Amino acid sequence: MRRACTSLTVLTGQTGHAPARRTGACRLALTTVAAVSVALLASGCASVSDRVVLLPQPDGRPSAVEVKAGAQRLLLAQPYAAVELRGQALQPVSIDPLVVRQRYGDLLATQPPRPQRFVVRFESNGNRLTPESGPVLDEVRKALAGLQAPEVVVTGHTDRVGTLDANDRLSVVRAEAVREILVAAGLAREAITVIGRGEREPEVPTEDEVAEPRNRRVEIKLR
Repeated sequence: MRRACTSLTVLTGQTGHAPARRTGACRLALTTVAAVSVALLASGCASVSDRVVLLPQPDGRPSAVEVKAGAQRLLLAQPYAAVELRGQALQPVSIDPLVVRQRYGDLLATQPPRPQRFVVRFESNGNRLTPESGPVLDEVRKALAGLQAPEVVVTGHTDRVGTLDANDRLSVVRAEAVREILVAAGLAREAITVIGRGEREPEVPTEDEVAEPRNRRVEIKLR
């Protein structure tokens, strides 16, 4: 009897695609991204040629993945929701978390460590950190000390007070301020990527011109 093959694509970014990992003759793909689209291709195996399982985000944030096969589309939006490609048809299936760990534990163990995420916050209309951000930066320095060749992404954000262009510039200024703190702590400047997202990705959605302090932040991701 031919063994049915299974496929799961390991995607670790917020959007986009990543190559599948190979396990013997079968592909396995697991995803924990916030919103991606995965196109399944028949692999010539027996009854089940591909399977996608949505894993929970480590920090509990919601995630979703859209699976496409030809004209079919299915959205997975709950942890451990799954879909299989049988022939040319997508079929939603139920899968137990314990089964995922038992069946794919070896593959999951080969994934690179997840980025460590820290958030520091800012006073209104500038790049002055709040007093509460000091202990967070201490945690970042400790985490960096445990990494041999760290890569850091620093992303600045603003609230919705002011124009879109002004907030874009302010978010970069805030991210650059955090970069300088990390450089002063001994991190190589070239290891830091600075991004400004302005008011486009609020932690707390608000109406325009609302000064929401939780949105005035810089997110630091260490890998």
